[in-house]
Amino acid sequence: MTNAKILVVEDEAIVAKDLQYRLRKFGYTVPAIASSGEEAINIAIEISPDLVLMDIKLKGAMDGIEAAQEIYKRLDIPVIYLTAYADKSTLERAKITEPFGYLLKPFKERELQINIEITLNKHSLERQLKVNKKWLDALLRSISDGVIASDLQELITFMNPVAEKLTGWKQEEASGRNSSEVFNIANAETHNPIENPLVKVLQDGIIFSLPAETILIAKDGAEIPIDDSAAPIKDDKDNIIGAVLVFRDITERKRAIEARQKQIEQEQLVVQWEEINQVKNDFLNLVSHELRSPLSNMKMMIQMIQLSNNTEEAQRYLEVMEGECDRELELINDLLDLQRLESSSYPVITPDALLLQQWLVWVIEPFQIRVQKHQQTLQLNLPSNLPPLFSDGMSLERILVELLNNACKYTSAGGEIVLSVTHNSSEAPGKTIITISNSAEIPVIELPRIFERFYRLPNADIWNQGGSGLGLSIVEKLVEQLQGNIQVESGNGWTTFTLRLTDL
Repeated sequence: MTNAKILVVEDEAIVAKDLQYRLRKFGYTVPAIASSGEEAINIAIEISPDLVLMDIKLKGAMDGIEAAQEIYKRLDIPVIYLTAYADKSTLERAKITEPFGYLLKPFKERELQINIEITLNKHSLERQLKVNKKWLDALLRSISDGVIASDLQELITFMNPVAEKLTGWKQEEASGRNSSEVFNIANAETHNPIENPLVKVLQDGIIFSLPAETILIAKDGAEIPIDDSAAPIKDDKDNIIGAVLVFRDITERKRAIEARQKQIEQEQLVVQWEEINQVKNDFLNLVSHELRSPLSNMKMMIQMIQLSNNTEEAQRYLEVMEGECDRELELINDLLDLQRLESSSYPVITPDALLLQQWLVWVIEPFQIRVQKHQQTLQLNLPSNLPPLFSDGMSLERILVELLNNACKYTSAGGEIVLSVTHNSSEAPGKTIITISNSAEIPVIELPRIFERFYRLPNADIWNQGGSGLGLSIVEKLVEQLQGNIQVESGNGWTTFTLRLTDL
């Protein structure tokens, strides 16, 4: 380090001048020479040199060792002793001041230069390390997380103020204690102890994080929810020399999460309540119409019978009343069935081996007269090698009756209704696919709502078709009970319901 300022402290004037000459020849600056300890301290304070060459034996009450100790304490300036004394007591006193060099007179010029260069370089590195340490110390003390460091024996070597506050331990009393004693953690629900992450890190040499729901049990017994991570501390040869733990109090975060969760639940309750209200309103609107209309018709028929003297006319009115009663009973039964399906109180499924070739013929038989009456055709397509379907016959019959009933209602005179069955044997235990198609098209925009409760097509009245709007909702629930699925497609003048069933 050229141009370094060096203070020479030597009470022999000739020796001092010789040193000054040699140092300047090396390229150093020698702004002053002191002959006593007191003078050396004052000059050092005034000029702040980079290095002090100090003779131990000086004139006056203060020797070189005392002067060096005071200079180093006040100014952090490195000292090299140049002395003729090498006795044990002098050396022991000199070591206390932590000198950077100790040269015995007479010394060689090259030896002096090498010691000066080493001292200047070493002190520069030490000063930088001290600066870095202060920066690191200030950083660790100012962050909002707790920091605990330990050595290889799991003994605490450092704690920042946040760690002191959370654990309840001061660094002075925690230093040298086992980290598990100070960092006492457990499961928040069971209170079972959790292994100290510093132990895990020192054993495996990897970064380690605490499991969820961990609490820190402070010195006074307080329980604080925390999360953390621990990492190994390694030297420049990648050897583990300790571990550091960084942890934080997550009480506020948990409160925020819980508050947000409650808010979400409240918002969901509001949405559910609005949906319930909408369903209730739809139900009341429908039921009020569907219940009142038959009752009004029956009341009118009763009045007509009372006024009529014609037996045939009275009989016709009674038939109308019977039809209205059937409508009323159908609506009530649908409402009860849907309620049972949604509350899981519907009759228990009892799987049977259904031979679809014979069973489906029996199911559609009542519809044959109906389609002939309305000049429609009902076609049944069945493969010859169809295996038995293991399913609940009562539920499947209800599904098919509802779908066929809808197909008949919305198919025009001369229209077609087709029921087809296929079997996919490649999927164990097998999948049966039943499709019911009719030559009437539903607008694509209406398809997403087709299975909604109380939903009826906008043109239902044009078709002169009543109904509660509950049939397809019941179908969907029954299909779910049979562990199947149902889809609807419409286009090119046809509407097709596809039912996929797996053996139960």
